[in-house]
Amino acid sequence: MSAQQPLLETKVLLVEDEAAIVTMLRYNLEREGFKVFSTGDGDEAVGLVKAHRPDVIVLDWMLPGMSGVDICTTLRRQEETKAVPIIMLSARGEESDRIRGLDAGADDYMVKPFSPGELVARIRSVLRRLRPVLSEKQLAFSDLKMNLAAHHVTRGSKDVHLSPTEFGLLRHLMEHPGRVFSREQLLDAVWGHDIYVELRTVDVHIRRLRKGLDPEGNHPELIRTVRSAGYALEEVPVGEKQPESPADK
Repeated sequence: MSAQQPLLETKVLLVEDEAAIVTMLRYNLEREGFKVFSTGDGDEAVGLVKAHRPDVIVLDWMLPGMSGVDICTTLRRQEETKAVPIIMLSARGEESDRIRGLDAGADDYMVKPFSPGELVARIRSVLRRLRPVLSEKQLAFSDLKMNLAAHHVTRGSKDVHLSPTEFGLLRHLMEHPGRVFSREQLLDAVWGHDIYVELRTVDVHIRRLRKGLDPEGNHPELIRTVRSAGYALEEVPVGEKQPESPADK
């Protein structure tokens, strides 16, 4: 059993073309609770970053297609991917190689061979350093504040009273403001992978959460319904009509 849980819901994109290394790292990362996507093709990696929006990228230097250095440089030049933490893997252990990898935009550099435990520790370390919201005890969005330690939510100067499920749902949205989550993704994140819950349950809790955040209907809506896609934490202009659920046409 893992002695330490990953920081919140952490998605790892593993870009590595050696099958044995992929198998070993995937097993160890998933055992620690990380969600892992992988590719062995450098050209495919940039597209997967945009498609899956990983929390951290584990990137091999030597790849077919684009090299890890080229991928790193490309991601750092694009607005939507420039802030994603990158840990570069390489058999190159010279100081000049480390410097080149870090200059290309990598946040950390690991020389092969290494232990899976060290990689897990490096992932946690880089996330704490570069994405402090993942380790802070307070979350904030607009006039909404969440104290994770006290399990307490306020909007403006007023307390917000939520059920544990609504609190978990809001926490997940506040940890990823602006990101659209499908109902399936919200079920997995809040209820868990091994529990069967109907999709409509998410809609019911979103409706209750909206009511809890603004019982008198005097404030801007903070949860946007995205048709055919899901829900996102995003301030909605006053008066804009929201669909009942993402399935509504």
